[in-house]
Amino acid sequence: MGKSISEVGVEDMVGAGLGLEEAKDLEKELKYATIHGFGANEVWRLITARKLLKPCHPHALHQLLYYSVYSNYDESVNGPPLYWFPSIHQSRRTNLGRLMESHGPRLLGGSYKDPITSFRLFHQFSVQHPEIYWPIVLNKLHVQFTMPPKCILDTCDKSKHGGTWLPGAVLNVADCCLKSSNYLKNRDDSVAIVWRDEGSDDHNVECMTQKELQEQVMLVANALDLMTFSKGDAIAIDMPMTATAVIIYLAIVLAGFVVVSVADSFAPKEIATRLRISQAKAIFTQDFIVRGRRRFPLYSRVVEAAPDKIIVIPATGKDVAVQLRNQDLSWTTFLSNAYRLPRPNYYSPVYQPVDSVTNILFSSGTTGEPKAIPWTQLSPIRCAADSWAHLDIQTGDVFCWPTNLGWVMGPILLYSCFLSGATLALYHGSPLGRGFGKFVQDAGVTLLGTVPSLVKAWKNTHCMEGLDWTQIKSFASTGEASSVDDDLWLSSRAFYKPVLECCGGTELASSYIFGNLLQPQAFGAFSSATMSTGFVIFDENGVPYPDDQPCIGEVGLFPLYMGATDRLLNADHEEVYFKGMPMYKGMQLRRHGDILKRTVGGYLMVQGRADDTMNLGGIKTSSVEIERVCNHADESVLETAAISVAPADGGPEQLSIFVVLKKGFSIKPDVLKMILSKAIQTDLNPLFKVSFVRIIPEFPRTASNKLLRRVLRDQLKKELQIHSRI
Repeated sequence: MGKSISEVGVEDMVGAGLGLEEAKDLEKELKYATIHGFGANEVWRLITARKLLKPCHPHALHQLLYYSVYSNYDESVNGPPLYWFPSIHQSRRTNLGRLMESHGPRLLGGSYKDPITSFRLFHQFSVQHPEIYWPIVLNKLHVQFTMPPKCILDTCDKSKHGGTWLPGAVLNVADCCLKSSNYLKNRDDSVAIVWRDEGSDDHNVECMTQKELQEQVMLVANALDLMTFSKGDAIAIDMPMTATAVIIYLAIVLAGFVVVSVADSFAPKEIATRLRISQAKAIFTQDFIVRGRRRFPLYSRVVEAAPDKIIVIPATGKDVAVQLRNQDLSWTTFLSNAYRLPRPNYYSPVYQPVDSVTNILFSSGTTGEPKAIPWTQLSPIRCAADSWAHLDIQTGDVFCWPTNLGWVMGPILLYSCFLSGATLALYHGSPLGRGFGKFVQDAGVTLLGTVPSLVKAWKNTHCMEGLDWTQIKSFASTGEASSVDDDLWLSSRAFYKPVLECCGGTELASSYIFGNLLQPQAFGAFSSATMSTGFVIFDENGVPYPDDQPCIGEVGLFPLYMGATDRLLNADHEEVYFKGMPMYKGMQLRRHGDILKRTVGGYLMVQGRADDTMNLGGIKTSSVEIERVCNHADESVLETAAISVAPADGGPEQLSIFVVLKKGFSIKPDVLKMILSKAIQTDLNPLFKVSFVRIIPEFPRTASNKLLRRVLRDQLKKELQIHSRI
């Protein structure tokens, strides 16, 4: 155990990289807190409130003070250490705080005090009375129906666990995006999208106004109508999340077609699988992906997937830099037909029932084939509402989150911005380097989304030193388990603004647990369920723990979840999400698969998956998928077992492969690691990295010969813990 904060002196701070005079001043401030006998949380609150630690200070100094403050802290009694604390003044200026101040006294009566004190009560009210909560939020998002819903929630059909949301409503959610931002900002020249190409650090940030966005979306919608597609056809997008990709996405939805989301990192086999399942009629892609001065083929990969038609956007310049198949179109040719129309930039949206499918996304499930998850028009409303309530996204914010339209965060980012009046910030390149950080600075990003592995890279490479991120109001993090030290570094870049953890799923359209600005925040922890979301944590016998009891168990979601799927295209929805789940107060709980830890104080931490699904770089995949590739990667391999384990000090899960060799074969683990890595990256996903390979004589199994991956996982965890102490 290190020094306590009362023992930290000038010499320690100088040793951590602080100048002598500044160290003397800081020591005086710290003595004030310790002399007055403040508790650990209060001491840290004083340090951050007075901005005693600055973004320019060495990370070693931030580490010294944070870990010293909490050196004698007992989490079993006090809950997780807190690092960010809301003020009453701040809370009343948030979206949710304003809503609570306006409606809390009427809805909660004398129980309502203020947004901070009454948050849990109001959250509980939103779970119990969604028919009251959701009309208020829909009004705040300015979701415009051409035919209003008959009610908020119809539960008459008992065969539908989740009920029927907004029955009878008709709208076009892409049209809402184009109109809402204009309505909220109240002018056509407001900025809708800002972006910068990698390698253009010294150039001004590019921007597109609301009017320009609307005109470009309508132009593409007209061009789509001039093709041979029928309304409701699926059209894929496989390209980086550029301004053009966003325009294409909105145009497909505006014109009454269905977007098929394909990540630009996929191998041809994975692209082909998604095109086949969705029955996509065409696909938009780029000729290349540009990273710095390097070009990586994309069109050629898509061609290998053998789609019917490809529309190819040039990564640079005006013309595509590849030879196209006869049936394919260049971007210029595709748009040229629309330009011949009398009003190429005007389009009458296709309005559809609220439960019409607008987007097909994919999640890996526990079989070899990815689950095809259809998003209806409810899904964009849900994800935008959660961002509005928990991230506090407001008109005038600039929201950036390095992602891709092939993953759920792409559509979430898009809708969260355009349904709330915020500006979407896109970096056309790799987010790993300083160029991305300078874009965040120059674009005036106020909300920055991340994944933990990205933050770890920024911290370890020191690439963001000297940049000014102090305009950021809050960070968001998803996809993996966060490391406390990495989040300490990230939060410190903006004078300890909150890093709001969020965890959900493609099939939920958003997150089921989230941080927020009305509760104190702890690094790597979720402070609440999302608004209107209810869940229980149950033990191995399916018995729920009391809501206020610290515990560890599988989570079961309340089925009345606005925006969640009620169907899958290639799997049995009932079997995947409800079969075998416990009943709770007359409700069939919905499966999500996470093992949750609830701490003292009600904070939540994800402990892993209840099944053998793992999370690699923010991408959910299954042991079966990885093992299917590894079992055929080398002639020496008899069978493999794939597991993932988070490092002992926290952070993203690391892929480990246990291998049983065929009799008579011998191979070194390091050599096998290279072979398996190459096979996985070629046949499954180039982003997956094998961290460990272990060769063992045989696998642990049950009496029925079922492989016990859990035993292997526990063995590796112990090994990593021992290694971390050495």
